[in-house]
Amino acid sequence: MGWCCNKCSGDATSIESLLREGNHRRKLWRIGMSLDSSGDWNAERKVNRVTQYDPGKLFCEMSSNMSERSPKLEEIWRRFDGADVENLALRSKEADLELFNLGVTFTVYSDKDVIDRVLPFDIIPRILTAGEWDILDRGVIQRVAAINAFLHDIYNDQRVIKDGIVPADLVLGNSNFRKQMMGFTPAAGVYTHIAGTDIIRDDNGDFLVLEDNVRSPSGVSYVVENRHLMERSFPDLMADLKLRKVSDYGRNLFEKLAETAPDGCRDKDDPQVVVMSPGMFNSAYFEHIFLAREMGVPVVEGSDLFCDDDKIYMKTIAGPRRVDVIYRRIDDEFLDPESFRPDSVLGVSGLIKSMLAGNVTIANAIGTGVADDKAVYAYMPRIIKYFLGEEPILGNVETNICREPDALQYTLDNLADLVVKPVGESGGYGITIGPKASKEQLEEARAALLKKPENFISQPMISLSVCPTLGENQLVPRHVDLRPFAVTGRGTWVLPGGLTRVALKEGSIIVNSSQGGGTKDTWVLAEDTGSGITPTAAKGDL
Repeated sequence: MGWCCNKCSGDATSIESLLREGNHRRKLWRIGMSLDSSGDWNAERKVNRVTQYDPGKLFCEMSSNMSERSPKLEEIWRRFDGADVENLALRSKEADLELFNLGVTFTVYSDKDVIDRVLPFDIIPRILTAGEWDILDRGVIQRVAAINAFLHDIYNDQRVIKDGIVPADLVLGNSNFRKQMMGFTPAAGVYTHIAGTDIIRDDNGDFLVLEDNVRSPSGVSYVVENRHLMERSFPDLMADLKLRKVSDYGRNLFEKLAETAPDGCRDKDDPQVVVMSPGMFNSAYFEHIFLAREMGVPVVEGSDLFCDDDKIYMKTIAGPRRVDVIYRRIDDEFLDPESFRPDSVLGVSGLIKSMLAGNVTIANAIGTGVADDKAVYAYMPRIIKYFLGEEPILGNVETNICREPDALQYTLDNLADLVVKPVGESGGYGITIGPKASKEQLEEARAALLKKPENFISQPMISLSVCPTLGENQLVPRHVDLRPFAVTGRGTWVLPGGLTRVALKEGSIIVNSSQGGGTKDTWVLAEDTGSGITPTAAKGDL
């Protein structure tokens, strides 16, 4: 995700298409074909209604088991089922135009080009009942608690290794393990201040954790902006509903970061928090600006900070101002040229020394990447039981760690039926989906596994749940996942809902925006009793 202006050199075809839609919209206004409050055209015309939506045997987040999950779901689906497709398409184009005007883009990296594109947004929401959210909320809080306990242990007593819960070389040989953290405990004992847990749903409707993101998880700005878009696109429907709000993320994020300020900070009640960014050319710069604005704190780059007497200061026109908490959106190795890469121009010399002296909090702490390693992920159920003495609320996808001989052989023998993932990649890159792969792709995966098995895991292919998604002239089922965002200080708070990512290509299960995916607004119903929305609204009335 990035920042762009009207001179953006991004996807010209997408931008021109959006501009044409905007011109078309203004022409409609001039001839009086505006939308009334019910969402119908004032002018007479043939209406193409939503019909024949069929998710097949897949679990649908909107229409499956509606009466069992919540009475509200039936009423909401009744409003979308039979809706005017052209009306929905127009509202969708208006939302795209708004995203373009806001500069909400994402960056696609290829061998030849770096391209900024408008983030695809689907206007049909993903809905979670209050009961479903309770499971997710408790499960994410449990998982974050276990991850923080695990990180504290591997950088101190290492009991989890000594007791044989996790193999030593998987931790100590991990590229994200930071020796600088040995014997050091961050303020409030928090290593992972911000976590993004990727969750899927199988054919039975059961939630499973697919991945933990505890280095620098991104995408929360989409959650808040998507809600704003929906409130403007469906004002009547949104006014009728009782949904858990997402607008207070910035306040909760600031409060949790403030709770982890170092003991010697200037003002414990109002510590100086900053968002540290690589700068405006970073793909997530829009989000950096967004987060700073929501918290009411400055965005800084490495050149705006300096270290003096093991303390970090920010340059201001009024003189140096001490910094207490740094929410960094920069990878470990670029944070401090004294401790990591000496050629880094993004970091601050002396930053790690200041952290170890207890004078500044870095969120997330360095070295947290060990916990979101795809091989360590396989041990998370054991880690939860070991540190918390509890059964996992959210299960894992069965995972084969290819560094283990038996798991490697199983993967090689069943390659055509498995999903093979590189442990060090993200964004959907490097994945081989066995059932959809060509013979050549399977042979390439086999060769890579035999060459460096420690670089891979494999998992069974799971049919992700689907959600109604706006297609050409109809609603179509498309696969989705969910990334709830948790922020931790003296306790953990989870943003209700989170980021729903959708695979817009038919048949695809890869939801990453870099691989053709988009996003949806995620509605969490405030309660499951009663419909909670206007019962007299006509079918298809939005």
